[in-house]
Amino acid sequence: MRIAVVDGQGGGIGKHIMERLRRELPEDVDILALGTNALATSVMLRAGANEGATGENAVIYNAPRVDLIVGPVSILFPHAMMGELTPAMATALAASPAPKILLPLVRGSVELVGLRTEPLPHLIDELVQRVKEYVQNF
Repeated sequence: MRIAVVDGQGGGIGKHIMERLRRELPEDVDILALGTNALATSVMLRAGANEGATGENAVIYNAPRVDLIVGPVSILFPHAMMGELTPAMATALAASPAPKILLPLVRGSVELVGLRTEPLPHLIDELVQRVKEYVQNF
């Protein structure tokens, strides 16, 4: 199984996700860090990713080649992450046949209603639990 963790800017959310997934998933699960920039990729690699790739082409190429995509929901929005997430990246991630388990974190002009307000560590706990369930049923 191959999981892509997608993040940008400083890679902090991806780092926290990566650390938890690496700790809680079997070692044979391959985790790919897909960063919108080199810093995000580097941070996720240090947090335990098996491999990392950076930028628009890396996201477009790998999105249809993974079994699961994880990250903030903003990875599906063109121009998210202060413009780092290109329309082509958002399209590739959204169009990927891989299931997506996403954190409801959005900055900017998008508001998600109907969600309960939870601290980031609680959201990551829930995300990791959902990923573990998915891996067990894969």
